[in-house]
Amino acid sequence: MKIFAQRVKALRRERKKTQKEMAEYLGVGLRAYQYYEGAKHYPDVPGLMKMADLFEVSTDYLLGRTEER
Repeated sequence: MKIFAQRVKALRRERKKTQKEMAEYLGVGLRAYQYYEGAKHYPDVPGLMKMADLFEVSTDYLLGRTEER
């Protein structure tokens, strides 16, 4: 799911957040967050929901199931 990694990275940059800030917000280590953006690992469902809330998009958008934010 490369689309997830691309969208998370783009949305993080739009919000002017660092990877470290995102990791702290999600309650994961920096390396774990970097793996999200590298498409090596994915967040659990509560983490996915937190990201969607922060970025004000749907989980379907993050997962590439829709183009509508």
